[in-house]
Amino acid sequence: MGFPVGYTELFFPKLLIHTLSFLGFIRKFISWLFKFLGLGDFLESDITWPDRPTHCPEFHSVSAVLIREILPVVKFEDLVACDGETPDSCAVCLYEFESQEEIRRLTNCRHIFHRSCLDRWMDHDQKTCPLCRTPFIPDEMQEAFNERLWAASGIPDFYGEYSSSVSGL
Repeated sequence: MGFPVGYTELFFPKLLIHTLSFLGFIRKFISWLFKFLGLGDFLESDITWPDRPTHCPEFHSVSAVLIREILPVVKFEDLVACDGETPDSCAVCLYEFESQEEIRRLTNCRHIFHRSCLDRWMDHDQKTCPLCRTPFIPDEMQEAFNERLWAASGIPDFYGEYSSSVSGL
């Protein structure tokens, strides 16, 4: 039971690992030798590598962006004023709602979540409620949503061109 002790044996043959280790040793030895002889600047590279970006740009799927446009965002205090009975905490992060926080209310199941929690959920290409798995888009809006999704994808409507030429025959 348990994991095998030698992970390297699973991916690389021992000969390759020993060869790479030996080459690394030779590199360090040559580097030490040049520094010992006062030629350490000879090894310095003129290439300056840029630092890695600390924050990669976030890309959102087209469907997530369209769903965000459809789902309303309200302040929690406005929601409490309209509906008397609302949950006290978000089911995703389990933090209580504050009066000035932005809340997304799902149109199908009426569950509410912090805007950031639900947006993060949608970023994982989820299209259903985190609690009850009801689709975000109501059935009556699904066709219009699909049309907007198709238009936003930037792919030309090949079938529309084909169907118009067939109907002219």
